[in-house]
Amino acid sequence: MEYLIEYGMFLAKVATLVVAFVILLGAIISVGSRSRRQASGKGTISVVRLNDELEDMRDAMKKVVYDKPTFKHEQKLEKKRHKEEERERKRQLRAEGADAAYMDDHIKKRVYLLDFDGDIEASAVDSLREEITAVLTLATQKDEVILRLESPGGMVHAYGLASSQLLRIKDSGIALTICVDKVAASGGYMMACLADKLIAAPFAILGSIGVLVQLPNFNRLLHKHDVDYETITAGEYKTTLSTFGEITQKGRDKVKEDVEEMHVIFKDWVKLHRPVVDIDNIATGETWVGLQARDKNMIDEVMTSDECIVRACDDADVFAVSYEIRKSIGDRLGVAVHKALDRTILAWLKRARETSFYS
Repeated sequence: MEYLIEYGMFLAKVATLVVAFVILLGAIISVGSRSRRQASGKGTISVVRLNDELEDMRDAMKKVVYDKPTFKHEQKLEKKRHKEEERERKRQLRAEGADAAYMDDHIKKRVYLLDFDGDIEASAVDSLREEITAVLTLATQKDEVILRLESPGGMVHAYGLASSQLLRIKDSGIALTICVDKVAASGGYMMACLADKLIAAPFAILGSIGVLVQLPNFNRLLHKHDVDYETITAGEYKTTLSTFGEITQKGRDKVKEDVEEMHVIFKDWVKLHRPVVDIDNIATGETWVGLQARDKNMIDEVMTSDECIVRACDDADVFAVSYEIRKSIGDRLGVAVHKALDRTILAWLKRARETSFYS
């Protein structure tokens, strides 16, 4: 028994060393390759016509649900319709005087679908700005942009930049619809309120129109262990709250003043871009689900993004546009290692909970 225990401890030590080595290797490779990735080409744009995907799904359903003769008949009718539409487009192109203005009047409406999955740093703005640039090279004022937005909020300056990117669409005279399926709070709502039409799922979370500053302070712990922490600044309010420095009432009051001022700016922003809301009623830092948000005029309609997109496919060509930033082999390896470790840790925790529950 002692031999087995010693052998088990040996295996645990080896496993710990291997995991530590893999984490270190992944971190080194990721950091070393980041500068090369930034110096090289940024990424690639991808465009997918969603009408085709929807038709493929419909055909797959028909193939199973319909009997064979009915399905074949439907296929023939569909092919005939496509041929007639193609002939009509060719006829318009050959028509006398089919210049750019003529084509703008006769071309079908296009809807461009973008996605924004926000974190605290709004890092998705790196792709969003490229996607918007690509769309604006082709979109006309009769087109539309649909943004699927998910974000619990984050840094003010980061979400300010993301909101400014959406302003580029509005300044171009192109309709902007924003769909929220899960959450658009704080900085997420800062973006959402820019929509010409704002849609949310029944239980999506919206609001949190407020500003928050928080950080831990270890100053007393340092003093307890006789550790000095020195900060040299120029400017009365260069340092107000810090992690290791002593927090003074004057510094605390200054941060409070800044937070209140930023809250006023946030409220003015929402009121400017969504004037139908009672800003003093909703800018309390509270959140509401979609059904409640509609009653407070925070959104225009209760609906999921899926329904919105399927409707758009009925009378427009819908294109999903995404910009993927290139990642080096080192970055991809680092991501794979982190995901593998996450899965391993989660599996261990799950096993521990199940063992505790059933014992």
